[in-house]
Amino acid sequence: MQKFNRATFVLITALLGGAAGAAGLTNTGADYGYVALTAPVDRTIVIDASTKVVNVTNGETVEFKIDGQSIRWHFNTFHRESVLDLSKIVPQAAQAANVRVYVAANPLYQS
Repeated sequence: MQKFNRATFVLITALLGGAAGAAGLTNTGADYGYVALTAPVDRTIVIDASTKVVNVTNGETVEFKIDGQSIRWHFNTFHRESVLDLSKIVPQAAQAANVRVYVAANPLYQS
């Protein structure tokens, strides 16, 4: 088996990373993370008719309780900070339509 030197590894990593970034934004919930079925949650947020804004942090797993349903979402955004409508990640929930989610940069991800 051939060993790769450091320069080869860096080149391959850069090329693969560029290809992943080329996929770009899809304008769906996938741009902001994914459903985390079994992941432990960092906190639970109850959404009701009076909820207009939710603040989360990139890298955080949140359980949303909304319209009698529960969904665990792990926030993993392309950008350090993002804003989205909750309906992007919970389209089936009527109360999600008027809720904005502000995703703050995670200090652990900053260099």
